[in-house]
Amino acid sequence: MALSFPVFESLHGYRRAWLRPDVIAGLTVWAVLVPEALAYASIAGVPPVVGLYAAVPSLVLYALAGSSRHLVVGPMSATAALSAAIIAPLAGADGGRYLALTSALAIATGIVGLLAGLLRLGFIAAFISEPVLKGFIVGLALVIIIGQVPKLLGIDKHEGNFFEQAWGIITDLGQTQWRTVTIGLISLALVLVLRRWLPFVPGALVAVLFGIVAVAIFGLDDKGVAIVGHIDAGLPALGLPSGVTFDDYLDLLGPAVGVLLIGFAEGLGAAKTYAAKAGYPIDPNRELIGLGVANLGSGASSGMVVNGSLSKTAVNGGAGAKTQLSGLVVAGLTLITLLFLTGLFEKLPDATLAAVVIAAVVELVDIAAMRRFYRVWTTMLGSIYGKAARADFLGAMAAMFGVLIFDTLPGLLIGIGVAMVLLVYRASQPHVAVLGKHETLWVDLHRHPDATTRPDLLVVRVEAGLFFANSDFVKDRIEALCTDRTRMVVLDAETSPSIDVTAAAMLLALRDTLAARRIGFAIARPIAQFGDALGSAEHGDVPIPIYPTVAAATAALSGS
Repeated sequence: MALSFPVFESLHGYRRAWLRPDVIAGLTVWAVLVPEALAYASIAGVPPVVGLYAAVPSLVLYALAGSSRHLVVGPMSATAALSAAIIAPLAGADGGRYLALTSALAIATGIVGLLAGLLRLGFIAAFISEPVLKGFIVGLALVIIIGQVPKLLGIDKHEGNFFEQAWGIITDLGQTQWRTVTIGLISLALVLVLRRWLPFVPGALVAVLFGIVAVAIFGLDDKGVAIVGHIDAGLPALGLPSGVTFDDYLDLLGPAVGVLLIGFAEGLGAAKTYAAKAGYPIDPNRELIGLGVANLGSGASSGMVVNGSLSKTAVNGGAGAKTQLSGLVVAGLTLITLLFLTGLFEKLPDATLAAVVIAAVVELVDIAAMRRFYRVWTTMLGSIYGKAARADFLGAMAAMFGVLIFDTLPGLLIGIGVAMVLLVYRASQPHVAVLGKHETLWVDLHRHPDATTRPDLLVVRVEAGLFFANSDFVKDRIEALCTDRTRMVVLDAETSPSIDVTAAAMLLALRDTLAARRIGFAIARPIAQFGDALGSAEHGDVPIPIYPTVAAATAALSGS
């Protein structure tokens, strides 16, 4: 299938006045990307330089195919942690196979992303609700942080879920190494303080330089402070990772869907945020293609999975970037780093790297959002919308604790499963509003309790399309709302944009049930599709009377 969009679109019609802000933004992002790429590679369980291997091709290829002028693509904490969770059980203790499978996962993710984009599946991001995604990200951030704390303290890491690792840290606190703790805490403070008070200073790079200088001056690597160690200079090996079979790629395709889903959701959110500020559109399908080719390039360059970064995109936009030339500048500077500057990072303390990771992901622990979900839930308890609010909060909590208890990949599956269950749950139990007359309008009595009603008349409105999953609920609800004094029921169908055969048959059955109770039934204000589907379902049955207004339906039933 031929590409149906221009390449390097953000560079079309490039203006000379954009060059300076793009170059400055590129320099700024590079200062943040290099230390974070090294740190995120450690989350994925691979040598730090793999993060730099991944950054160069992903930046170039996304600029070629993506639709955002501002999005920065590279290694990220969430997908790095997912990568580690996926690869660890497959590779076992074989370090070489672990590295090869990490690159193979990037290729598998790229294939899935490219196919999804070409098949125009950009809508898939909508299938993870914000609360479920937020809960998953919070849980993932906590798991990443607890995994980095042992490096910060200079103690051994315990295996297990979040709570088991936390207990292991508590029991080993007596074994902390003061030099490592000092380096780690100063590094963490540097990043956080600079972020708070001097946001345009690359705090991560400053912390990294501090750690390297401290090790070099005081010889801390000879006094028990763990360092990154040797980093291979030069370009990575290109091509498919060695030792990975076709069956291995098939095994990775399923997990790659989860990696893509999380990476795509985060990247699309960042792209849309800055596109809205600059006034240009984002094409979700091109974002999938851009993410796909970026991962293909990363995997073929001995890299790891990549996705769009909200934090680095914010740095890029804040520094004044106008086009993806800023991303190409970052790629060029990262390439120079690989060729000539890797030796600078060999004395980097593991504690400083851990501090950079913790500082980067601590912002993802969005307690305010979780409080908001809880506050909405408690505020709406007892209201007609309480079920939806409760579902949001419980969905977020289920995703978060799924990650904390069952690890990253099972937690993701729990989150996606919860999102699907909540979708079906909400669709199957729509709000059936009882209407009253307020001047010339028929309004929801729950919101307008002063509206006029009649004891013999029930006017209802279903605030959703009618289909097989909610038809029984709607029928039971309308029947339950009828009293001994009810003689007429009017269904205001204006807010039901669609109806399937099952729901149409339900309305016929409802008409018959109400008739047995000597209650008339009519439909008012249906849209065209509603009336057409209902007419097709009636066949030889006596049709349900349909009227253009509630008043007309009420008048007709009163006169019958």
